[in-house]
Amino acid sequence: MTTPRSLRLAGRRGREPVDFVLTPAPEERAALAGRLGITSLKKLRFAGALRPEGQADWRLEASLGATVVQPCVVTLAPVSTRIDTDVLRLYRADMPARPEAEEIEMPEDENEEPLPDRLDLALVMEEALALALPLYPRAEGADLGEAVFAAPGVAPMQDAELKPFAALARLRPSRDDAEGGGTPE
Repeated sequence: MTTPRSLRLAGRRGREPVDFVLTPAPEERAALAGRLGITSLKKLRFAGALRPEGQADWRLEASLGATVVQPCVVTLAPVSTRIDTDVLRLYRADMPARPEAEEIEMPEDENEEPLPDRLDLALVMEEALALALPLYPRAEGADLGEAVFAAPGVAPMQDAELKPFAALARLRPSRDDAEGGGTPE
């Protein structure tokens, strides 16, 4: 099935559902991997349907499947991850266009968006993939360990001492002291 990459939604005469399947070619996947800052994109498939909802709104329901390779955040070794996620977008005709600003208020339903004149399915696929990528991919067995730094002659601070109640715990009498098994005074 050949799916047009861009579909006219606003004012669309036919309110028939539109099924789609996007499977980008290797060169398109390589360009997308570059834009997303990942090592490679081995597989990518975006399939679903656009269905009319109400008088002028549209509902996109799709599944996104991908195999991505990213560098491990600890060792930089390649980490391969399989992504399978559902995608839902609700395009609302009565929703005002989002202003171009540094900060905008999010709508109550994060899946709602203003109805565009034309919907670029490849951009929806790219956004859904970007949101589904693991933020901190880690190779199996990769561990950060613990680095300890201190000036000569100073006891290094440990991670446990950084916890907010660590100082209070040191002030609390030990169980032996509470039971009378502590050192006599």
